[in-house]
Amino acid sequence: MRVLLVEDEQPLAGYIAAGLRKHGFAVDLALDGGAALEKSEVNSYDVVVLDRSLPVVHGDTVCRRLAGRGVTRILMLTAFGAVEDRVDGLLLGADDYLGKPFAFSELVARVHALARRSAPARPPVLRAADLTLDPARLTAERAGRPLSLAPKEFGVLTQLLSAGGAVVSAETLLEKVWDEHADPFTNAVRITVGTLRRKLGDPPLIDTVTGAGYRLRA
Repeated sequence: MRVLLVEDEQPLAGYIAAGLRKHGFAVDLALDGGAALEKSEVNSYDVVVLDRSLPVVHGDTVCRRLAGRGVTRILMLTAFGAVEDRVDGLLLGADDYLGKPFAFSELVARVHALARRSAPARPPVLRAADLTLDPARLTAERAGRPLSLAPKEFGVLTQLLSAGGAVVSAETLLEKVWDEHADPFTNAVRITVGTLRRKLGDPPLIDTVTGAGYRLRA
């Protein structure tokens, strides 16, 4: 799942980005509204976490423009937490609004909830065969056996489960699980799928579809 974090306070931005990455999100960072609009033009995001008071282009303007495109979910994360501020933000096109200071667990839960509202919708707990994965709690198990997965392995498995048996290309996995700094020619996807296969154990669950990508067995 790919997130664009728009926050001009660099220490806070680094803290939020690191926390979201630990929860399996691929996070791109923009430190001002102009950079946010530029990144949103070239990348596809499931959720945008947007501060309101931004340099270059104000967060309200960024929200209005992104909402006008209708291609992503927007969570306003801002110190302006009064009722009238929340109403204004929602009227601008934000899908959700969270005031600062905030509990990180709530931020993660809200990002997951918004991602589920993106098309196609997906249930909060993902299942296939004897495999169960809970993205919000970062837990996965197979046949009752807990799986210890690295963040990228968790992200890849989330994308494969969300596809419902459809083929997911390596390019899509790179876009959704890594971030804008990923080398398009990297073999990171192939390596991660390999380690994920070993952790899932037998019988094998992930098929390679030559020339197309990867598919999870039903």
